[in-house]
Amino acid sequence: MRFYIAVVHQEGELAYGVQFPDVPGCFSAADELDDLYVNAGEALALHLEDEALPEARTHGQVRRDHEVAGFLAEGAFLIAVPFVRRSGRVTKANITMDAILLSAVDRTAKDRGLTRSTFLADLARREISGR
Repeated sequence: MRFYIAVVHQEGELAYGVQFPDVPGCFSAADELDDLYVNAGEALALHLEDEALPEARTHGQVRRDHEVAGFLAEGAFLIAVPFVRRSGRVTKANITMDAILLSAVDRTAKDRGLTRSTFLADLARREISGR
């Protein structure tokens, strides 16, 4: 799996902003740090959709970047965001789980206005993104 290093900025107690030095023009934000990982992963997927993937530098290489070093000196920090390309096609999958857990999944999905498949896919994306 390919990871892109992101620079995270925070303005006081306000939202977190994220940018990708190796993916110019790709940025995202979130009010909570936990939400930033998912938002950053989605931003990468959308920005790089149907694009050739830019070279992803290592954490150390990005840290040594002059501009990034300036951001770090000002209090920014780095996170590694996994890139998961979306194929644009869906595939049916047969899964097995405890009946009570499946019932809870279905109730939660319904409460959120989602299908079971959408709910489970979203959970998988979040887990893969490290959140």
